[in-house]
Amino acid sequence: MPQCARNGCGQEYDAEQNTSTSCSYHPGGPVFHEGLKSWSCCNTVNKPVLDFDEFMKLPGCTAGSHTEEAAKPPPAVTPRKPAANVTVTEVEPGKEVFTTVGAKPSAFSAAPKNAPPPVEPAPVIVEDEDDTSIPVTAGTICRRTGCGAEFVSDEVHRVGDGEDTVCTYHPAPPIFHEGSKGYLCCKPRVLEFDQFLKIPGCKTGRHVFAPKRKLNTPSEELTDCRVDHYQTPQEVHVTVFAKQADKEKSLVKIEESQVHFDLVLPNSKRFKKTITLFGPVDPEVSSHKFYGTKVEVVLKKLDNRSWTVLERTTHDLGNISLTFGVGGRTGTIGAKNVVLDDQNKSRVTS
Repeated sequence: MPQCARNGCGQEYDAEQNTSTSCSYHPGGPVFHEGLKSWSCCNTVNKPVLDFDEFMKLPGCTAGSHTEEAAKPPPAVTPRKPAANVTVTEVEPGKEVFTTVGAKPSAFSAAPKNAPPPVEPAPVIVEDEDDTSIPVTAGTICRRTGCGAEFVSDEVHRVGDGEDTVCTYHPAPPIFHEGSKGYLCCKPRVLEFDQFLKIPGCKTGRHVFAPKRKLNTPSEELTDCRVDHYQTPQEVHVTVFAKQADKEKSLVKIEESQVHFDLVLPNSKRFKKTITLFGPVDPEVSSHKFYGTKVEVVLKKLDNRSWTVLERTTHDLGNISLTFGVGGRTGTIGAKNVVLDDQNKSRVTS
């Protein structure tokens, strides 16, 4: 399948299903200024970020159709501060006075002409390792810079020495200097942002889909999150109020009789819970989605019966029956109108 070449998209697409709203992309160029990274077309909506991975995840601001030949964006903008009005006055051998308008002159010894530039120590790069004990959902992207492999299964990407287990990546972060772009770990430098994205990785290793915890990092603290739900005759909607859960590191796994939550939260906190469901659901049709303040799960029932509670219990709940989708809390939150199943309709009319 062809791959969209627009900035911010990069998805594979079916040409027969390609519409005028299939693609979400950035029509402008990248802006790098004093460590901040943004797009010229939406830097007031998508605020500049420091981390390059976060920059690559900024959502597109314009809708259009996918294409293999994206329009050439304007060149990357690197704002510079205006040069000060500098004058040089020699006062004695080996010393010069540099002055700017409105500033006091300061004297310093000039370095010898043939002196080599100071050598900065190479940064220590601590690479992530994949924790194969952590389950990974299909479609998860390898976290190594420059790879982009999508997880299929443990057998394909994590186990053995098959071709797809090899990750080609950049171990060091990108560097942007006076218009040139590249990586600290290898020599290629380019001017165009599109060419920068195509710089091949310079090192091979194993993929990282679920990084191991680094040493000397704060231990995680398990925390509780409020869980609410409501139901319709066909679905159960579950909301976990987990603010700023890390989508890349978190896990939501839906099974026929259980839902597993492992949500990584800010400040080294984590929410882990397994809910044994009141009734069976279809995992293939069920889904989940991350938002800024919550995680929402839609469970497709395998039957249309009313759930007395969300979580199955061994206690006798007595003669309790619930209506579907009533505005309220815990079991009914979020709906607008009362909806009755056949069993409850017969009770109302009788």
